[in-house]
Amino acid sequence: MEAHMTPNRPLFDLDLLKALVTVVDCGGFTAAAARLHSTQSTISQKIRRLEDMAGHRLLDRGNREVLPTEAGQALLSHARHLLALNDQLLDVLAGAAVATTVRLGVPEDFVASRTTQVLAAFSRDHPQVKLEITSGLCAGLTASFDRGELDLILTKQRRHSRAAVACQAESLAWIDSATHPCLHLDPVPLVTFPPRGLYRDDIIRGIEAMGRNWRIAYTCSSLNGIQSAVAAGLGISLLPRRTVTADHAVLGARDGLPPVDGYEIGLFHRPTANATVLALAQALAGMLAGETPLLP
Repeated sequence: MEAHMTPNRPLFDLDLLKALVTVVDCGGFTAAAARLHSTQSTISQKIRRLEDMAGHRLLDRGNREVLPTEAGQALLSHARHLLALNDQLLDVLAGAAVATTVRLGVPEDFVASRTTQVLAAFSRDHPQVKLEITSGLCAGLTASFDRGELDLILTKQRRHSRAAVACQAESLAWIDSATHPCLHLDPVPLVTFPPRGLYRDDIIRGIEAMGRNWRIAYTCSSLNGIQSAVAAGLGISLLPRRTVTADHAVLGARDGLPPVDGYEIGLFHRPTANATVLALAQALAGMLAGETPLLP
């Protein structure tokens, strides 16, 4: 162990090792010099310096072909390994130099939609970019964006309440259970997001506009939870039309329920956003414009 730690032991020069590997792979000095964009005399000097350092003759210079000696063969395998490690290190450092992280926030109901396909395509086209995607309630995403914790968000809001980079109208649907409907119950059971959650106030106003009594039967912050609760017959709700499933019955004017069409999906980033954020924003804006449908 002490011998390996001796500070005066020579260090092999990777440039010299590369010369050795190239001569062996090319079978001669002339071809090696051409591959390395050097001269034959320079390659010969490098091999001599390497032999002096190793203390052994490393190549047999025959008439037709240059072959490694036993010592050369032993050094050759280590030389290839060291050169490969050098390439790996360069790749790591190059990746570290260009890697960019984009923090994106999306509503939960976008996670299982075509949005994920747009994000996957962006990742393939920009392998140096790390996407950190957060899903959650729109109010929470907007608050995180305002605190500087997210670079870019897709969120839902009442139309024109905040200037967006791009937007798309959000079509909503009243839904009941297809097998265990409960709109006829009194009071009408409601399935909603938590207080200050999207659509909650609209649901209550809509039922009251019918002159019906109501009660909150189920509150959940998860889209899947809302969908499942309605399907099971726990109450009616109001959700984006694209999230309606075969287990739901769509309600409307014939049932006395008013249309709710005051929402939009908005895309937001800061005016100082970098080129990578702008590139992702462009891809998402294309989706909102209909180039890539939101529907699964």
